[in-house]
Amino acid sequence: MTHPPPTLIARLAALLRAAGVALAVAVPWHATANPLPVDESALVRSYRAEAQAYEHGEGVPRDGARAATLYCKAARLGDAKSQYALGWMYANGRGVERNDALASFFLRAAAEQGLAPAERLLARLPETVEVPDCMREPPAVAVVVPPQPAAAAPAAPALPPQAAELRRSAPPMIVDLVDRLAPQYQLEPHLVLAIIRVESNFDTVARSPKNAQGLMQLIPETAQRFNVLNAYDPTQNLRGGMAYLRWLLAYFEGDLALVTAAYNAGEGAVERYRGIPPYRETRDYVRRVLETVGTVVHPFDASVTAPSAVLRGRRTAAR
Repeated sequence: MTHPPPTLIARLAALLRAAGVALAVAVPWHATANPLPVDESALVRSYRAEAQAYEHGEGVPRDGARAATLYCKAARLGDAKSQYALGWMYANGRGVERNDALASFFLRAAAEQGLAPAERLLARLPETVEVPDCMREPPAVAVVVPPQPAAAAPAAPALPPQAAELRRSAPPMIVDLVDRLAPQYQLEPHLVLAIIRVESNFDTVARSPKNAQGLMQLIPETAQRFNVLNAYDPTQNLRGGMAYLRWLLAYFEGDLALVTAAYNAGEGAVERYRGIPPYRETRDYVRRVLETVGTVVHPFDASVTAPSAVLRGRRTAAR
């Protein structure tokens, strides 16, 4: 079974093929729907509250296994408190069989989100990289679109409503700059604008507590990696951020959920967790960007870099 590419992909594909670029498009498991369609806060609170009730026997019979299942549902949605609770249960064998590897996994996720008690407990546990079954995403399906003879580009489709509104509300100078630079990196301008809004809200001199700088919030290591000398110069910053996005698109084969998660949390975290890391900040980040761009796939230039061996393993080729 093959999946026809969305209109956005068809339009960009024609442009890239006309330029002689071999195009490969991956259609991920969540290609037909936004993987993070709504704010998950209420769902997280519900799972955690029910898990706590079963863990402590509050109004229901005590059931450690059921509590662990519910905590893991919340943990997968990025709830650090549930990650800590589950790690504590496995570390102490309370309600579940003791398992230091599982304890280490959940406590590390909580510690990476800034939960100090998790970091202290983690210090006495071995490091693990295995992702528990309850934290895994379903497998994806990949479709490779081979190069085809150049053809006239179809009429540009209307932008998704949120993307159109973003273009109207963003500073015109930045919109013009993005429109000029994005095609050089084979990027849809409204994807870049969506990331800028979430990263810096169009503040050219924005600086985060982690020293991320400028419009696309480049940390010094990323700026150096993509030859940015002055991250507060809008043009240099955009070029560096777009170069990183182009690289991530090739590395994750056009899967925008993984690309945006990696832009926020780093490609290493995406690979370690075999998908969107279970961080609330990252999940919210991905949701906000994808709601704006209106798609979960984007064309990519496979010649930029080899794909992630870790994440490619979760896909099966469709014929």
